[in-house]
Amino acid sequence: MCAIMGFSTKKLDKSEIPAYFDRTVSRGPDMSRIMDTGSGWLCFHRLAIMGLTEAGMQPFELDGDMVVCNGELYGFRPLKRQLTEKGYEFKSGSDCEIILPLYREYGLSMFAKLDAEFAMIIYDHKTDSLIAARDPIGIRPLFYGYLDDGGIVFASEAKNLIGLCKEVCPFPPGHYYKDGKFICCCDIANVSSVCSDDIDTVCQNIHDKLIAGVEKRLVADAKVGFLLSGGLDSSLVCAIAAKKSSRPIRTFAIDMREDAIDLKYARQAAEYIGSDHTEVIITEDDVLSGLEQVIAALGTYDITTIRAGMGMYHVCKAVHERTDIRVLLTGEISDELFGYKYTDFAPSAEAFQKESEKRVRELHMYDVLRADRCISVHSLEARVPFGDLDFVRYVMAVDPQMKMNIYGKGKYLLRRAFEKDDLLPPELLWREKAAFSDAVGHSMVDDLKAYAETRYTEEEFEQKRRQYAHAQPFTKESLLYREIFETFYPGQSEMIAGFWMPNREWEGCNVDDPSARVLANYGASGV
Repeated sequence: MCAIMGFSTKKLDKSEIPAYFDRTVSRGPDMSRIMDTGSGWLCFHRLAIMGLTEAGMQPFELDGDMVVCNGELYGFRPLKRQLTEKGYEFKSGSDCEIILPLYREYGLSMFAKLDAEFAMIIYDHKTDSLIAARDPIGIRPLFYGYLDDGGIVFASEAKNLIGLCKEVCPFPPGHYYKDGKFICCCDIANVSSVCSDDIDTVCQNIHDKLIAGVEKRLVADAKVGFLLSGGLDSSLVCAIAAKKSSRPIRTFAIDMREDAIDLKYARQAAEYIGSDHTEVIITEDDVLSGLEQVIAALGTYDITTIRAGMGMYHVCKAVHERTDIRVLLTGEISDELFGYKYTDFAPSAEAFQKESEKRVRELHMYDVLRADRCISVHSLEARVPFGDLDFVRYVMAVDPQMKMNIYGKGKYLLRRAFEKDDLLPPELLWREKAAFSDAVGHSMVDDLKAYAETRYTEEEFEQKRRQYAHAQPFTKESLLYREIFETFYPGQSEMIAGFWMPNREWEGCNVDDPSARVLANYGASGV
C-alpha cells in the first residue's frame, strides 16, 4: 500500500500539507515526497513492493506530466517491453512507471485497459489540471473533497480530508475525474449478456481464472504472506498459492481464546497444504480496548465491518510486528459473486443477480474497505484474487439460475470447480459457510453486544440514536460504533451508504442483525 494526495490549487502552503497527509504515513512508511505541480501539489508516501530501489519513488515525471499511484498493475512487464520498443526509457522496476507512457499513448482510454488494482492522480501539464481514477471494484481507496477556494483534493483515505474539506466523498470505483466531471469507464457489475456456458464449462473457467488471479498476485519484489481463516475462500487462495510456490507459503489465522470457530479449520488447511502457519489469539480485553483504534482505522460505523475488522486488524498487527512480510493475499469478494447465506432466500434468479450487482458496486464501502484499512494501517499491502477483473466479469455473467443455491450447498459452482484438484480435503472444500464477522469466536460479538448494553439505558439509547438522520442506529451496539465514528469523522456518515444488512424485502431475511447467525438456514455453519 501507498498513500497519495493531490491538490488542484495552492490553497495550502507546502508546510501545511503534512498535518493532513501524514495521517496515513503508515500506508507508505519508506519514503515521502510532496511535489509542486505549479498550480497545486502531488503527495506520495511509499511502501516499496515492486522496484525496491529509490528509483521507484513517486511522483513519476514525463515531459512535464506527473503521476502518483497506489496500485498494482498486473502484467505490466509485457506492456513495459512494448513501450520500450516505442522509445520510452524506464529508470526503475516499478510497475507504476508505465502509467505516464500509457497515458501519452492512449489518453483517458487507458483506464479501461488496465488489469490492475489502483487509485491514481495524474497532473497533465498541457491543461494544468489533475486527472484522477480508481479501479472498477475500488480495491484501492480514494476520496475527494473541495477546498474553500473551489479547488478539489484527492486522498487515499477520508482521514486525510477531515478538517480540510467540509464534505468527504468516496471516489466512485470504475470512474475517472477530468474537468470537474466523474466519468464511468467500467461498471464491472453490469452484465451486457448472460453467459450460455454449460455447468462443466462454467466450473472449468472459474477454476482456471481464479488460479490465474492468484498467480498474478504472487509476483512481488517484497515478501508475500496469506490470511487463512479456514473458510472456503481464503483456503482456496492459500491452496492455489501453495501449489504454485517453490517453498512453503506463510499463513496467518486469528481467533478468540474461547469459542474459537475457524482456528481448527485454518490449522487443518495449513497442515494439508504444508504452509508455515502462525496462530494469533486475542482476548475480550484486546477486543474492547482496541475498539476505538479499529473504528478510527476503518472509517466506518457499519456493524458487520467493525465486527469482522476486529480480528483482521489484530492479525495484521501481528504480521507487521513479527515478520518482514509486506504483501497479504486475502479471500474477499467471493460472497458477492457466489452468494451469502442470506441469498439462499433470493426469490428468483433475477433477484439474486440484482443483489450481486448491488453488493459488488458497494464493496468499496464494506468488505474491501475493511481489508484495505486493516492491512494498510499496519504498513502492508492487500491483494485480492477473487477481485481479479477477468474472474469477476466472467462470474457476474454466469447465468444467475446456476449461481443460486439450488444444490443444497452454497457456492456450489466454486466448490465443484476445485473438486478434482485435491487442493483441499473434502471436509474443507464442502464446509458450510460461517458468518465471517462471527467466525473469530461467537464470544467476540457477544462481548461487544454486552459491552454496548452497559453504555446506555433504554431512554439514553432512544434519545441519542435519534440525533442521527442518516443511517440511524437501531441497536445499542450500532449506537456505540456511531458515536466513536463521529469523534474521528464528524458529520461524514454519508461516506457509507448505511448499515450492511441482508435484503430485508426477502422472506426469511427481515432480521435485526447483519450476522448470518440469526438466519434460519445458518444450521451447522458455526460448528
